[in-house]
Amino acid sequence: MQDVTTTGFLRVIGRKGAPDWFVTEYFRVHESSTPEKHIVDSILNHGTGRPVFAQLIGEDTPHMVRTIRSLLTLPVAGIDLNMGCPAPKVYRKNVGGGLLRDPAKVDELLGAMRQAIPGRFTVKMRIGFEDQRHFDALLALVAKHQVDLLTVHGRTVKGLYWSEVDYAAIAHAVRSVPCPVIANGDVATADKAERLTAETGAHGMMMGRHAIRNPWIFRQWRETQQGLPRFRPTLGEVRAYIQELVEECCDQALAPEKQAGRLKKFLNFVGLAVDADGHFLHEMRRTETLAQLLGVCDAHLLGARATETYPDEPYRGLIARPTRETQQGCEL
Repeated sequence: MQDVTTTGFLRVIGRKGAPDWFVTEYFRVHESSTPEKHIVDSILNHGTGRPVFAQLIGEDTPHMVRTIRSLLTLPVAGIDLNMGCPAPKVYRKNVGGGLLRDPAKVDELLGAMRQAIPGRFTVKMRIGFEDQRHFDALLALVAKHQVDLLTVHGRTVKGLYWSEVDYAAIAHAVRSVPCPVIANGDVATADKAERLTAETGAHGMMMGRHAIRNPWIFRQWRETQQGLPRFRPTLGEVRAYIQELVEECCDQALAPEKQAGRLKKFLNFVGLAVDADGHFLHEMRRTETLAQLLGVCDAHLLGARATETYPDEPYRGLIARPTRETQQGCEL
């Protein structure tokens, strides 16, 4: 996740119960690109003990191969191709989700990447750009080029983050390709992850935004699978998680307002489960400094509420990024 899956955030998630593996923010690939230093840092210094896949976004085949060769000198678990990003500023360049409109280009790109990658090669895609007209053709290309693992987000690019997730399409992908398939899209709880693996036949689940909201979700799913009592964080423990985000993800050299802006990227998701009326979201979005922002966190998460259980699911009707996750637009 861009601006989220940083070195510091990986460390925080690692302490709460890390997933089986991580995927970096995407490396932007073009004629003059070099691997971004802060993303390289997340590969080298995350300290979680988990494998990390290097994620690429681009469509210039020779430069994708050049970048792959550079990244393979690092301790990556494999290379991942992003064919799912729905941001208009991304797909208009025919990268990310924009590639789904052009199976011929995907064929060329997957072939060249497979030849350049001696180890694990993974792909994340959506079920189509505006519909599923190319879905079967794209799945056939995944099989043709011997992709090692496929993640399918069950929405189209145009569906952004608000349309209904088509889990039947994910199940179709499971039946159509020889490699394991990971399901993605609105996997909000451990219970839902467990149910969807059974319904779709998927090998596992990819969780993004809901892992920001609830960094214990991977631990909870493991506990569910093992028949153990599930960890239930309190609001006080959520406040402690926020403090870790401050320490790991907010550069103390930044001005207070910039530190607050950085933390709000995470609190927009955390706040979806703080109160049903959205008072926390309303108040925290109107703060200007980090001190003011943490004061709002204290008021809503500590005191009499500190021992309350943090809900598994977000409250209905609340939106993490009102200007970015609506039918009008999307940014990562």
